[in-house]
Amino acid sequence: MSMKDIRIKNRKANYEYEILDKLTVGIQLRGTEIKSLRGGNASISEAFCQIKDDELFVVNMHIAEYELGTDANHLPKRERKLLAKSGEIKSWKKKVNEKGLTIIPTLLFINDNGLAKLNIALAQGKKIHDKRDSIREKDTKRELARLKKLG
Repeated sequence: MSMKDIRIKNRKANYEYEILDKLTVGIQLRGTEIKSLRGGNASISEAFCQIKDDELFVVNMHIAEYELGTDANHLPKRERKLLAKSGEIKSWKKKVNEKGLTIIPTLLFINDNGLAKLNIALAQGKKIHDKRDSIREKDTKRELARLKKLG
């Protein structure tokens, strides 16, 4: 698996939330974290983002400890700073505070330059009936694909 193949998705994001805006940001990692990430040992399904003192952090993102690491290995679920422009952070902070929105990670990947990047989204939680609509829409697409395949 090459570095460019590392694409860790948050599969629950589109089901649990309505995505309103998207942004790609850098992520500040330690040496053992990037090595573990290049091995594909990460999960963002339980993660969320917080803005503290005009800085953006991802919380609860799991990057497994590096197998060949020493006692200087990282903590798997530590807070990690996200690298975004201050204007974007202030704009999103205003939306989160005013409208009760949340910021969630949707995709963790390594770009062409070998840097870890995180796609984050400004999102609003879905109600139960909206989730049912999502399931119904997914089932309809699956059924149409099956019919197209058969005939």
